[in-house]
Amino acid sequence: MSSFLDTVVMALGTLRANVLRSILTLLGIVIGASTVVAMMSFTEGLRIKMTTDFAQLGAGAFQVQKWPAMSFGPRDWRKIEARPDLTREQGEALRDLPHIKAVSIEEWLNGLEKLATSERTTKQNVNICGGLPDYESANGVTVAEGRFIIDTDIQLGRRVVFVGADVAEALFPGESALGREVRLRGVPFEVIGIAQREGAILGQSKDAFAVIPWPSFERVFGKRRNNNIALVATTPDDVDKALDEVIAKLRRIRGLAPQEENNFDYFSNDTSTELFNNLAAMVAAATGGVCALALLVGGIGIMNIMLVSVTERTREIGVRLAVGARAGDILAQFLVEAIILSALGGVIGVGVGLVGAYGVAHLIDVPFVVPRLAIPVAFGVSVLVGIVFGAVPARKASHLSPLGALRFE
Repeated sequence: MSSFLDTVVMALGTLRANVLRSILTLLGIVIGASTVVAMMSFTEGLRIKMTTDFAQLGAGAFQVQKWPAMSFGPRDWRKIEARPDLTREQGEALRDLPHIKAVSIEEWLNGLEKLATSERTTKQNVNICGGLPDYESANGVTVAEGRFIIDTDIQLGRRVVFVGADVAEALFPGESALGREVRLRGVPFEVIGIAQREGAILGQSKDAFAVIPWPSFERVFGKRRNNNIALVATTPDDVDKALDEVIAKLRRIRGLAPQEENNFDYFSNDTSTELFNNLAAMVAAATGGVCALALLVGGIGIMNIMLVSVTERTREIGVRLAVGARAGDILAQFLVEAIILSALGGVIGVGVGLVGAYGVAHLIDVPFVVPRLAIPVAFGVSVLVGIVFGAVPARKASHLSPLGALRFE
């Protein structure tokens, strides 16, 4: 134990004697370790935020659409565009399925609209939907004030509107929007309800929307051939059964042969989360490559500096060997120096990574989370780099002959 401590003290003394060189040697390790910690922390925080934000549907809900809701990677968009539209009749045909509790048939404008009062106008960033009462449960809407659309609104074709929090705030700042009149393409609508604020996802507000009864929607905007269909299973545990039933029914209605692929897309909270997790895995793989490269550069730097150190201290090694030091003592000294260098780089890198992750998390409003493995992995890999790349110089030093080393100029 005493011998090991002596080796450590001697190694630290050597590093203190060459402070600037030691600091420069650390840079690659610091960059690699800090990147590992920062990216693991950031990715985990983003995963938690996206998992929450992507839970945009109600419990036990899923959607069927002509177009993919989200897509990463290449898609044959011409083939997707050629798909037949999802019609209101097809949506209504799904109501009698055993594990379906609600069906929300939704007509959406392709672009964004603006709503206005006599005094104010929103930005042209509002999504407009012609919907049914089932929209509320299928899309996880929480009513903050007033009520949602009801069957009577549909039957009587009332010009009423349920708005998101951004719309209400833009048109009636500091006031209640309930019962007030807004205009959509010049047509007056009465505000019957305001949604609870939901926040944003990937920088896009989830509160800039308005839902009106679908008959009123068609009178203002014309009939839309394609519809989104949001469905609610009888219980959250029945989602898979309900989804299988819906897929089978739609394939039959749309005349698909057994060997043909679906000509529609579907997604749920689970599929949205899975999609993000796959994306996060790709980002992590790419980041891992950057970290590995930085650590490789740091390792090569350590090996280079240690080889230079061996050359500069050849006579010192010769003296130690001549007075009785063993080859193993020389090997240990130089290996410990390399390990201390890399470990110090790992500690600094972990600190820098934590500070960087904390700053980025607060800057883009994601949770600051440090995965349990982030710090051990970053530090452990840093030390491993020191062992691997310090072995060659240490071995070279331990194999010097005492006589040759003493004669070295």
